[in-house]
Amino acid sequence: MALWLLKTEPSAFCYDDLVRLGRDRWDGVRNWAALRHMAEMRPGDLCLFYHTGEERQAVGVCRVVSESYPEPGQDDPRIRLVDVEPAYRLPRPVTLAAIKADPIFAGWDLVRQSRLSIMPVPERLWQRIHAMAGA
Repeated sequence: MALWLLKTEPSAFCYDDLVRLGRDRWDGVRNWAALRHMAEMRPGDLCLFYHTGEERQAVGVCRVVSESYPEPGQDDPRIRLVDVEPAYRLPRPVTLAAIKADPIFAGWDLVRQSRLSIMPVPERLWQRIHAMAGA
């Protein structure tokens, strides 16, 4: 099982939307590095659900429930998506400011490449975020 972070603008699609729907497609990704990460996702992988924009915080965890597949309506087969379902909400959100303040995160893509919408999360960082969230 791999661990990932998925970013979304909460005004477009938030964790509560995923909970309400029960399952949905993670689509609209156009960054090539993020698309390469998406192609590596497998059912059962877990993802931190991260709200961008004004919030900038990890709020929950979702689970990948499909292999990646071509996004409908796109001519380029490299543009893919996965289906996800909610797993659990973090007891309290973990803000980007808190992450940046902790030196353990210094080399992580969330801190170094702020525009990347999908990125792997090393196990030790996953555990640290959960500790910061009170999980």
